[in-house]
Amino acid sequence: MVVPDVPTKLVQLRRWFEPLSGVVVAYSGGTDSTLVAAAAALALGERALAITAVSPSLPPGELAEARRVARLIGVRHRAVRTRETEDQAYLANGLDRCYHCKSELYGVLDRVAEDAGTSVVVSGANVDDLGDYRPGLRAAKEHGIRHPLVDVGFTKAEVREAARDLGIPTWDKPASACLSSRIAFGVRISVEELSKVGRAERLLKDLGFAQCRVRVHGDVARVEVVLTDLPRLAQPGIRAQVVAGLKALGYRYVTLDLEGFRSGSMNPEGSA
Repeated sequence: MVVPDVPTKLVQLRRWFEPLSGVVVAYSGGTDSTLVAAAAALALGERALAITAVSPSLPPGELAEARRVARLIGVRHRAVRTRETEDQAYLANGLDRCYHCKSELYGVLDRVAEDAGTSVVVSGANVDDLGDYRPGLRAAKEHGIRHPLVDVGFTKAEVREAARDLGIPTWDKPASACLSSRIAFGVRISVEELSKVGRAERLLKDLGFAQCRVRVHGDVARVEVVLTDLPRLAQPGIRAQVVAGLKALGYRYVTLDLEGFRSGSMNPEGSA
């Protein structure tokens, strides 16, 4: 087995940015985009700008965390409003939902980049994402979005290792995703439902379940936590708090998924 040379890739990532006059980073606050933002700041200083999109589909607490980490890594940061929840094609929640979401995001970032005097917008996509079901990559291609982690050859595991080497505190942060991914494809999205899901997952996180999802199937809330957390969630006191909290939000039934957390379990193939 060949051990990946992450320090070499970190040098290559920084050098990727050095020829640029400026860059806008699509910065969600996740590990991937944080590594990209950190490398951009190291190479370009004030000419690197990290942008976090804010809308009803952003999980509660993510903006505050993104701001905190941006300060720690020394990158300029702004929040901008995106309006995907006003787009009927997005609300229809078809298999191309992420395409419409990313089209809105990249359109906004294109305008931010123009105002900042640059044409370069980058994402945090890594090489593992290329084999996933990600319609958003089509939107990225249409908008000319560049992917430095892909260009340098970073896998997700290497991203986490590199982030840890740089002292990024969220190097092991659990994967997050747009709240709409909790709603079955074909079921119309509403801002009210997104708010309910966000509050449901916030309740679980406040109880110590860092990696969790609340998947919505009509009036059923299907709870996913990592397998090692299943015994604690089943403890009477914890279980009662979760059931009461989710029912108070309007869910009639609260179920525990015995397969545990799977990122993208609502995807067509259930594989990502």
